[in-house]
Amino acid sequence: MSDESLDRRPGWGAQSTRQVTWHDPAPALELVRTMSGRDYLTGILEGDIPAPPIAELLGMQIISVNEGEVVFTLPPHESHFNPIGGVHGGILCTVLDTVTGCAAHSTLDAGWRYTSIDINVSYLRGVTMESGLLTFTGRVTKGGRRVIFTSAEGVDAAGHLVATATSSLLVMAPD
Repeated sequence: MSDESLDRRPGWGAQSTRQVTWHDPAPALELVRTMSGRDYLTGILEGDIPAPPIAELLGMQIISVNEGEVVFTLPPHESHFNPIGGVHGGILCTVLDTVTGCAAHSTLDAGWRYTSIDINVSYLRGVTMESGLLTFTGRVTKGGRRVIFTSAEGVDAAGHLVATATSSLLVMAPD
């Protein structure tokens, strides 16, 4: 297909914009030193602590926090699309990594931190705009002081499983 034929396609070249704003994450990060993970995440849920920039960028929102379990939502958006018109798997992986990490964080005392060691994602169903609001649940499957093991699942608005993940997270003591 020549460049000329691409230019004649209806709607080709049409542009959309999406404005992203976020708060400076530094003040919120200072609270990690003084708040338990569950209290910190509850603060984000209740709007007392700004969501991290990645949440604002992708449009994900925390909707539930319990010890060892968190739930986030993500409305699919055209800016998430891969070259064939579906939500890019990297977007889904990012949300799965977020909920597995936050599930682990919800079990930690003030000052304790974590980082992902690995994540294994299985994509089970394509996600498009027609999938509707996605809901991701992360759970701790085995806690620990060195490594926490977690699992997660994402479902579409109809309740169909779209992706699952398992993750190991390294636990780091306060500085």
